[in-house]
Amino acid sequence: MNSIKLLILAAGLLAVAACSAPEPAAPPPPTVAVAAPLKRSITDWDDYVGRFEAIEDVEVLPRVSGNVTRIAFREGLTVGKGQVLYEIDPRPFRAALAQAEAEVARARANAAVARSELARAETLLPDAAISKELYEQKRAAARAADAAVAAARASAEARQLDLSFTQVRAPVAGRVSDRRASLGDYVTAGQTVLTRVVSVDPIWFTFDGAESFYLKYIRQDASGERKSSRYAPNPVEIQLADEEGYRWKGRMVFVDNALDPRSGTIKARAEVANPSGFLVPGLFGRARLLGSGAYDGLLVPDEAVITDQTRRAVFVLGKDNKVEMRNVELGPMVEGLRAVRSGLKPTDKVVLDGLARLQPGAVVTPKQGAIRPRAKNAAPVALPVSAPPAAEAKSQ
Repeated sequence: MNSIKLLILAAGLLAVAACSAPEPAAPPPPTVAVAAPLKRSITDWDDYVGRFEAIEDVEVLPRVSGNVTRIAFREGLTVGKGQVLYEIDPRPFRAALAQAEAEVARARANAAVARSELARAETLLPDAAISKELYEQKRAAARAADAAVAAARASAEARQLDLSFTQVRAPVAGRVSDRRASLGDYVTAGQTVLTRVVSVDPIWFTFDGAESFYLKYIRQDASGERKSSRYAPNPVEIQLADEEGYRWKGRMVFVDNALDPRSGTIKARAEVANPSGFLVPGLFGRARLLGSGAYDGLLVPDEAVITDQTRRAVFVLGKDNKVEMRNVELGPMVEGLRAVRSGLKPTDKVVLDGLARLQPGAVVTPKQGAIRPRAKNAAPVALPVSAPPAAEAKSQ
């Protein structure tokens, strides 16, 4: 019995001790870094994929028929406008020209006789030594002889052209392709393809833009934010497949007059200087085109942005060190940071870390942080100009 009483007494003492013990202290508020966003003047640049095309792309065909007697170019090299590429046997055309020139001489002789007879008839007509009918015949014969001279001259000029066409010349300056005819081959005027010449400097970069981009640009032009590339030489920079930077500079020169109903895109092109001939038709590249006028934007680190399926948000420090969630509209990457178009003020203190532990209204212990650029501002400089989110942007 005594042992049972002792056990009951011990249990009672333990219960009293447990009830009288103090509650554990609440954990301290989490410490988070906060900083004001960077403010920049931003210009958007939109990305496109396209390919280079020659401004002049000409298939060289002979203008006379005959056998090839000389090939005067090296395949794949640059040729000047008017440079001889092929020579077709000129002997038949020289003979035809000589015959035509002889016809000119005969026609001139006949014309001289006809004019002499007309002059004599004119002296006889006042004395009625010849009839008026005969006089009219002499005058008609003189006119016919003059017409024959003109026809003979035209025929001789045509034969002279045929002779000149025996030398097939480059119609444009550029780079010549391979030869499609060999020495001795018979080529037919207007049918046999001899080679192909493409111009290389300058060169076009052609791409297709989505309907949404087209609508964005038209509305920007109407509001005065950015001039349409249909009228303004908006800057374009191009990156080749093996390049990291945008080395090639160009300007917009053409926007088509209609969208392709099958793809919902519109064709456009830029003109790019290519003095070294490095760029050739058919090369693919990635281009960025001026996509907006300058606007004020704020920059925050990407990891400070909370993302779900329907919204983008950041935590900002509020009164009494309580955090608030702000929905934001995001823009492109600028200097390694994410541009915020709206939803944030320059004076806001953005929470930079510890986001997983936070809920709206949570109390935190702020510590001063800093937002610094993480990458070089390598986007191109926009020309002064007074949809979908841009792929790139630059700060000014």
